[in-house]
Amino acid sequence: MALHGTEADLLDDARLIGSELATNAFASGNPPLVLCVDVKTSAIDGLEVEITVTDGGCPDLAPASPPVPREEAESGRGLVIVDALADAWSLSTGVHGTRAWCRLKRMASPSPRSTH
Repeated sequence: MALHGTEADLLDDARLIGSELATNAFASGNPPLVLCVDVKTSAIDGLEVEITVTDGGCPDLAPASPPVPREEAESGRGLVIVDALADAWSLSTGVHGTRAWCRLKRMASPSPRSTH
C-alpha cells in the first residue's frame, strides 16, 4: 500500500499542529497541560494522527472559527494553521478545562503493479 501525500509530510504537519496547540495552551491556559498523540495505521484506512491538548482552563470563550490575525501581528495564527492542515478539529474552553483536538489523515491506495 502507498499513502496519498507522504507519511513524512503528515508527520511534519502533526508536529507543527502539536506545537501550535501546546503553545496556545501554555500561553492562554492554566496548568496542567497534557499533550496526547495517537497514531493509527492500516492497509485500508492509511495513516491517521489524532492530537489532543488539554489544560486547566481559561475564562475566554472558544472562537466559532479561527480569527484572522492582522498582517503585522506577531501571534494569533495557531488556529488558522490547525484549520488549514487538519482534516477535522475542535476547541472547547472553560474555567475548569480547555480541550483542543484534531485529526490528520492520509488514505491508503493500492501500490502500482510491478511490470516484471
